[in-house]
Amino acid sequence: QVQLVESGGGLVQAGGSLRLSCVASGQTFSSYAMGWFRQAPGKERQFVAGISRSSGSTYYTDSVKGRFTISRDNAKNTVYLQMNSLKPEDTAVYYCAATRSVYYYSSYSFLSGYDYWGQGTQVTVSS
Repeated sequence: QVQLVESGGGLVQAGGSLRLSCVASGQTFSSYAMGWFRQAPGKERQFVAGISRSSGSTYYTDSVKGRFTISRDNAKNTVYLQMNSLKPEDTAVYYCAATRSVYYYSSYSFLSGYDYWGQGTQVTVSS
């Protein structure tokens, strides 16, 4: 089992940047593929970005391509989400998630593709 704790959220003006971090504890971090999801008020939780165990593959939802970058440091048991050129529509609670599934390449964008979730961190982008 793995425990996930997100940090780095906050209030930022449109056009600004934030870097979210998610620290994992428990079993070997490098055996987990990781993802970031977000949930805006009144909306369903949606996929934002994902990264494979070795960082060899990354995935993004179309609305954040070119603005967000997911990365990981297996030595620090941490996955990051660098968010640049933030927009008000990026406002949401951001969650990190982990999975050991061998089918990650096909399931990375689905909630059901992940086994463990953090508690979330709020990101608010003002216009």
